[in-house]
Amino acid sequence: MAKILIPTPLRKFTGNAATFEVKGATVAEALRALAEAHPQLKPHLFDNAGRLRSFIRVYVGEDDIATLQREDTPLTDEAVVSIVPAIAGGS
Repeated sequence: MAKILIPTPLRKFTGNAATFEVKGATVAEALRALAEAHPQLKPHLFDNAGRLRSFIRVYVGEDDIATLQREDTPLTDEAVVSIVPAIAGGS
């Protein structure tokens, strides 16, 4: 099964789970399964049209899916998917 790494700021929506194991052929399938398992997380990942929010970066291994096949990026059973939300701050 592929593994999704949940960043600390989003863990409050997953019952403090740091990882989520999922069967999914693509990044889109895996993220939707995560959102179905943790409905409070869904609005933080997807907009009202069901698209991945623009400020969320997703990586498979060390590769940004924006440089691959975006949400259609295929996953292997050994894949590690990282969600990286934008963090605002500074002066």
